[in-house]
Amino acid sequence: MIAQSTRSLSPNIIGALMMVASMACFTINDALIKATGGAVPLFQLLVLRGLLATALIGGLAWSRGAFRARVSRQDWGWIALRSVSEIGAAYFFITALLNMPLANVTAILQLLPLAVTLGSALIYREAVGWRRMTAIAVGFCGMLLIVRPGAEGFTIWSLYALVAVLCVTARDLIMRRISSAAPSLLVTFSTSLGVLLAAGAASLTIPWVPVSPTLAALIGGASVFVVGGYYFSVQVMRQGDVSFVAPFRYTGLLWALVLGWVLFGEWPAPLTLLGAGIIVGASAYTMVRERRLLRHPQ
Repeated sequence: MIAQSTRSLSPNIIGALMMVASMACFTINDALIKATGGAVPLFQLLVLRGLLATALIGGLAWSRGAFRARVSRQDWGWIALRSVSEIGAAYFFITALLNMPLANVTAILQLLPLAVTLGSALIYREAVGWRRMTAIAVGFCGMLLIVRPGAEGFTIWSLYALVAVLCVTARDLIMRRISSAAPSLLVTFSTSLGVLLAAGAASLTIPWVPVSPTLAALIGGASVFVVGGYYFSVQVMRQGDVSFVAPFRYTGLLWALVLGWVLFGEWPAPLTLLGAGIIVGASAYTMVRERRLLRHPQ
């Protein structure tokens, strides 16, 4: 019955459901990591999560034949550089996550499409018209409402979240340099392995702490959900029209609001909600505008 109902859905609807599932998995992963409450040192946490996540991603990549791909030396260089960006993103994002409300961190991350568009214009010299540049400026104004520099509620962790956005932006821009000969799952596995190795080396400089069954369950659950997020995000690219599916990535903010309120008793301030709404609106407009220009170049 379920299989029949799934086959009756259009590719756009299936893609939208995949995107919602991906955002749910990533946000639940974030919530589980935040629930550890800093009881486990950051690098130890990254190692423990990375061991299981890398193993699961590796198994998935193996089953899809990703390891049999012939990858050029140039692509391996870009993959290594992408891993460096991911290492920075993991460090700054999780540090911010452990010290900020879940919804606030997630809202700042919604800057990513705007940052990637701006980076594409600056680095790849891609044409970005005045409409999208205006949307980028509006989106960054929304970010200021969340971060509120100079205000009493401003913390250094907001800057950590912004640095994480820069690292993820670099990661995504580097991905554009990697040829299609390198399977997405191979790139994901290599990046996960790079973060694991870097965290493992850094963890040698700190004392490890015992992990209780509760903490082990939280970290193990986070590993499973982050792999689920990666899996669904890969599947999204194979379903439906990107211009239809992409805006559903903002359901991640809804998941963050609900989980932050239910699990941690957090609810963003009105200015934070306003800023998040501005960022989401500006980012969604930018993505729709980009897809429209791809279909009908001017």
